[in-house]
Amino acid sequence: MATDMVWIPGGVVEIGSPEVHLASLADQQHYSRDWFDDEAPQHNVTVAGCWLDRHPVTNAQFAEFVYDTGWVTAAERRGTGLVYGPDYWQAMPEISWRYPRPDIDAVTDRATHPVVHVDHTDAATYARWAGKRLPTEAEWEYAAHGPAWLAWPWGSTWSAKAANTAEYWAGCELRELADWKRWYAQYWREHGPAPATTPVGQFPQSASPFGALDMAGQVTEWTASLYRPYGQGIGAGYATAARLGYIVARGGSWKMMRWQTRTSERICGVPDYSAYDLGFRCAADAPESTVVATDHHKEQPHG
Repeated sequence: MATDMVWIPGGVVEIGSPEVHLASLADQQHYSRDWFDDEAPQHNVTVAGCWLDRHPVTNAQFAEFVYDTGWVTAAERRGTGLVYGPDYWQAMPEISWRYPRPDIDAVTDRATHPVVHVDHTDAATYARWAGKRLPTEAEWEYAAHGPAWLAWPWGSTWSAKAANTAEYWAGCELRELADWKRWYAQYWREHGPAPATTPVGQFPQSASPFGALDMAGQVTEWTASLYRPYGQGIGAGYATAARLGYIVARGGSWKMMRWQTRTSERICGVPDYSAYDLGFRCAADAPESTVVATDHHKEQPHG
């Protein structure tokens, strides 16, 4: 699969959610305002220009890296992959990026789907092999909503057809946790631990102002940034995540409702966390005039 990157121009960008948006969230879904407090205050960040993968890294791309280096992911070393079962998270044997379900070969059956079951080291090592790096949290958000804040990459009005989310699969609005549980129970009965990923780029309506795709839903994506609160006085859980060295992931995933797939929604985890809805995309530093290699993943942008 050809390397495909978009140019993210440098600039000063507002990161985080505006207060009026945060104030409205508690009335629209089942989580309290405290759940989103770490998106405030909105603040300016200077971002240098960079390249960003148009799509998340796919199974075919990750397989090329594995075949070239012999890399063994953390999930493969553990012998289990983390999935959300009928009631809660569980580690299932013989589940990994290569076999998201024992009878599914990711490379043969899902070559153009995003790779999952990768921890932060897996992702960062792939990026270095490809001559790239993971994007920072600010770069990722800027690439998702552009110079002016948007709730989703395409705008601030939700569209269930624009992204791979739980509501896309449910075919209706999911407002309450009970709604999500009913949908997911049916999904689990039919598909078990198989992630509901789709071929990258299947949702062109999801394009960000810079042309990046799949930045809402599909898979949550690792960034290079340690989790840090934007302001003071937020909940103890956020401070604990920062103290323990959690790393930021962005974008939400196929199993999440629309509120968890917003451009400024912050998710974080320990570096060795991996799961069936967590993947990544890469960034690269280069002048805008750089020509992006298109034929081999190990080639990086060159002048």
